[in-house]
Amino acid sequence: MQNVASLEMENGKEILRLMRTDHPKQALDFSLMSGAAIEVHDLVKTYQKRHHKPVKAVRGLSFTVRRGEIFGLLGPNGAGKTTTIKILTTLLAPTSGSARVFGQDVVADPLGVRKNICVVIQENAIELYLSVCNNLRTFGRFHGLTGRQIDGQIDRVSDLFGLREYLNEKGMDLSGGLKRRVQVAKTFMVEKPIVFLDEATTGMDAFNKRRTIDAIKEESRKGRTIVLTTHVLDEAEELCDSVAIMNHGRIIARGSVEDVKSMSLRLLYLTLSLAAVSDDLLRAIHIRNPIAVDIKDTTIEVTVREATEALDVLAAVRQTGLLRHFEITSASLEDVFLQLVDTKESAS
Repeated sequence: MQNVASLEMENGKEILRLMRTDHPKQALDFSLMSGAAIEVHDLVKTYQKRHHKPVKAVRGLSFTVRRGEIFGLLGPNGAGKTTTIKILTTLLAPTSGSARVFGQDVVADPLGVRKNICVVIQENAIELYLSVCNNLRTFGRFHGLTGRQIDGQIDRVSDLFGLREYLNEKGMDLSGGLKRRVQVAKTFMVEKPIVFLDEATTGMDAFNKRRTIDAIKEESRKGRTIVLTTHVLDEAEELCDSVAIMNHGRIIARGSVEDVKSMSLRLLYLTLSLAAVSDDLLRAIHIRNPIAVDIKDTTIEVTVREATEALDVLAAVRQTGLLRHFEITSASLEDVFLQLVDTKESAS
């Protein structure tokens, strides 16, 4: 079995050594590569403007991203997420500390880092006067792909991202969500082992977002390492193998989604569908001191800390004879995120 590396190494595209002649459109599993994908140690970024106090956007970050995982960097606006991504993608130099991407230092060897990454920035970056097809083709040429490889990759990402019917449409004629989808699709035209997605689904409607999320999942199955930032926490919960929550430039929680959720209160939500809402029923709920009670027409959501409390409330409601249906769910990543951020805000 032979590699086609000799064609691509002339352009310095090391990652193309992974392409095989028996399957020209399929790359080897990136997860076979050993070691960490990203190593960050005590990273600091301070912005200094003349006649202004210095602003620390990143304050001593340390974390590791395993090869082949989807890693989510979460946090409110101004938390330092985009600054961190810019440092990891060599667009911004750190003030101190270190960061290595696939073993290459972002300061000492930025070109070595760039050979292994593709990036989707927050701003839309497609050529408005080119068709979707030519946007993809130009990106492939820029990264040194051959004509045959470009044709194969356009075919692949068009199906993956649901773009086939738009290939002849100009960028200026696309909706905002479709422009964003094309931008993300461009990133997957080249077989780079690490992909950075900074708010990749911003501006997308539900349909565009679903196609993009499904495509990201499919790409991650190859073993690509994907680092994403997002404000949409249910999206992070669905996609990510591990997450780090940032606030004021620091990481306040880190681990698998389940690990991070367990750092907060183990809240439970009891959703009650009722024939009617009576005063006696509400008294029966409130006397058990739940954390919160939310009433919408004949549906009540009761928030409690323990399973025994949920069962106690449920038993009391059933005795009223008004219960039609109930559901018990645990806290989402968004619930935990809000609690952790609020707690840190109060502490500071």
